[in-house]
Amino acid sequence: MTLISRCIALNSPSRTEALARHLAPVLAAGDVLLLEGPIGAGKTHFARSLIQSLLPVPEDVPSPTFTLVQVYDGPVSEIWHADLYRLSAPDEVVELGLTDAFEDAICLVEWPDRLADLAPENALKMSFKLMEGEGERQLTLSSTSRRWEPIIQAIPE
Repeated sequence: MTLISRCIALNSPSRTEALARHLAPVLAAGDVLLLEGPIGAGKTHFARSLIQSLLPVPEDVPSPTFTLVQVYDGPVSEIWHADLYRLSAPDEVVELGLTDAFEDAICLVEWPDRLADLAPENALKMSFKLMEGEGERQLTLSSTSRRWEPIIQAIPE
């Protein structure tokens, strides 16, 4: 398997929102986005923007930090937004039903390192990094799944 990878600059919150709006229409049931990076790197902002882009009727999209998982009814499938920061073992992921959701929902997973071996091989890894400038981030998108190659390449600069 070949690693497909691309780095892009996210120099403002509106650029992050634009990226989310760009990705939203190409997502399908079974797609998993693994959002990694330090606190404040933009993971939740991206997830909120993407979920709001997918919802037929706008609604509040709270962070799932305390609930662990928020589920939304999307037009194609359910949308699961999980924040695994407070989990201590991968078996807790199974108890949440997240591994089942990987098969038939669009899943956005913050702190995916908590998945350990449960992370789907066909996922799109999105690594957010804080940069020196105010509000600037760097995002590295990567996957070994051929499904993501045209999607990653089609992201505008």
